Amino acid sequence: MTDYILTYEATLRLSIFIGILAVMVLWEVLAPCRNNQFSRWQRWPSNFGIVVVNTLLVRLIFPTAAVGLAVVAEERGWGIFNLIDLPVWAEILIAVIVLDLIIYLQHVMVHAVPVLWRLHRMHHADLDYDVTTGARFHPLEIILSMIIKFAAVVLLGAPAVAVIIFEVLLNATAMFNHGNIKLPIALDRVLRLFVVTPDMHRVHHSTLPEETNSNFGFSIPWWDRLLGTYRAQPKAGHQDMIIGIKQFREAKYLRLDWLMIQPFLGGIGNYSVSGRTEESED
Repeated sequence: MTDYILTYEATLRLSIFIGILAVMVLWEVLAPCRNNQFSRWQRWPSNFGIVVVNTLLVRLIFPTAAVGLAVVAEERGWGIFNLIDLPVWAEILIAVIVLDLIIYLQHVMVHAVPVLWRLHRMHHADLDYDVTTGARFHPLEIILSMIIKFAAVVLLGAPAVAVIIFEVLLNATAMFNHGNIKLPIALDRVLRLFVVTPDMHRVHHSTLPEETNSNFGFSIPWWDRLLGTYRAQPKAGHQDMIIGIKQFREAKYLRLDWLMIQPFLGGIGNYSVSGRTEESED
C-alpha cells in the first residue's frame, strides 16, 4: 500500500490539478463574477511561470515530498499518532483538520511578521483575481511553507493517506476559492459553512488593510469564525472592490521578473497585522 501511494501520488495530484484548473477556467469564461482589468495574456504567463519555478525549486531543494516524509515517520515511529492507538479513520480525519489549522495559522503569521509579509504580498499584488492567483506565491514563501508542512507532518506522525488528502484538498480549494466565478448568494451562504468560497476569500484580496487581514482560511472556513478573523463581505461589494496592493498598481509588476524581486521593493505599507508600517519607496 505504501509503495502504491508513493508511486501514484504525483500522478494523482497532477491529474486533479489539471482537471480542476480546466473546470475553473471554463467556469470563469461562462460565468465570471468580475470584469478583469488585464487580459489573461498579461497575467497568466507570469502566474504559470512562477508555478514552474516553484515546482523545480522544491524538487531541487527537498529530497522527498511531504507524503514521503510521512512514510518515513511511520516507519520510524515519529510523531503523536505513532505513539497513541487510534482507529485509522480517526487519525486521517484529525490529521487533515489539524494540518488545515496549521495552514491557517501560517497564513496569519505571514501577514503579521513584516519580513514575511514582504514575501506573501506577491500573492496579493495580482491586479485581477482568478484561478491562477491561487498558485501565485513567491519561491521563498514556498520554501518556508514546505519547512512548516514537513515539521507538522513529523510532529503529528500524520498518515501518508492523510497528507495526500490534505494536499489535494488544499490545492483544489485554493483554485476554487480564487476563481472569478459567480455563485448564487443563497448557495454561497450555505457553501461557506463547509468550504471557503470565492466570495468569502475574495474579501482577503482587497486593497483595504482591514479586509486584507481577514478570511485567512483556504479550505475549512471555521477557523476565521472561531478565531475572530471572519468578514462576510467587502465594503465596496464584489463588483466595485479593488483587488491588489496599493503600491503595486502598474502593469509592469505583473511580469515574472518583477514578481521575483518584489519582496525587496519599497516598504510594507500598513498591511501588516502587527500594526508596523514602513514608508513605501515606490
